[in-house]
Amino acid sequence: MSSSVERWRAVAFLVAVEFGLALVHIFFKKALNAGTDHVIIVVYRQSIGTVFLIPFVYFLESWTKLTFGVVGRMFLCAFLGLTMAQYTFLLGLDYTTATFTCAFINTVPVITFLLALPLRMEKLNIRSRSGRAKVLGSMTCAAGAAILSIYKGMPLINMQHIGSNNNRPKRFGLGSALLSAASVTWSSWFLIQSRIGQKFPYQYSSTLIMSFFCAAQSAALSFATTRDTEKWVLGGELQILSVVYGGVVGSGICYAVMSWCVKQKGPVFTSAFSPLIQVFAAVFDILLLREQVYLGSVLGSTVVIAGMYVLLWGKSIDADQNQTATARDKTIVDEFSTQDSSHDIA
Repeated sequence: MSSSVERWRAVAFLVAVEFGLALVHIFFKKALNAGTDHVIIVVYRQSIGTVFLIPFVYFLESWTKLTFGVVGRMFLCAFLGLTMAQYTFLLGLDYTTATFTCAFINTVPVITFLLALPLRMEKLNIRSRSGRAKVLGSMTCAAGAAILSIYKGMPLINMQHIGSNNNRPKRFGLGSALLSAASVTWSSWFLIQSRIGQKFPYQYSSTLIMSFFCAAQSAALSFATTRDTEKWVLGGELQILSVVYGGVVGSGICYAVMSWCVKQKGPVFTSAFSPLIQVFAAVFDILLLREQVYLGSVLGSTVVIAGMYVLLWGKSIDADQNQTATARDKTIVDEFSTQDSSHDIA
């Protein structure tokens, strides 16, 4: 019973996380349309997230297991999975739409699995049913990503009835390349965070430290690329609301919850809920941003999601087999223990 409750609690948490992150994407898209700098968004977002988490760390956790090795992994995790992932993601978002961007996020579970193979965090037996499902799912997801990158298709929404708030030109080719890079770096966060959680099981503290590293790294990147200090001044209520919400919800609450889910259920299970971002974002995209939805995005997203869940089906087969093997081994051990006790009594 407790295992079932734990599973459904993780599901509920992750659904809420994806809803919150979808709103983050919409807010950031509106901020980018208003002219806010990409790196400045990351700096403010992570700084606010760091400050927001301080009370939780102070009252709920300790840093007794923090070592130099763990700090080094956190720095690397922050650089790849937060700084570079967010920077390339925001660039891709600026060149495309929120719905299109979220479609690429759906490739994260498959990329996470492929990156986990050489690190021996995942196993693949091509002769087994689960192994063939994993290969088929990976290939299907790659095909969907290719459709997203090279095929735009016809528009599906009659924007004349609802109007349009954004007439900026789109560059889907360059945006696809940037979003692919963001997906790879974002996938690395799940893998490194999984290792960090084994050594340092404090979700709030881990999130706070990595948010601080990301803010410092992004500030250094900003000063290295531009010296225009006026970009640091947020121009209106929309920009301020975007970075505050992104910091508190996106970098604070959502990252802490995902860290907990990675620890409890593993990196692939946690990343499996990423398609929900696109569902939520598509609704917000049309109603709030008045963005167009194209056939290529729908087809590519459908293929990606299908491939992702074929991969997860293969993983569920492995999980069931491992659970059965564990139960069988426990039964054998109990039988031997019973026999030993009988001999001792005799």
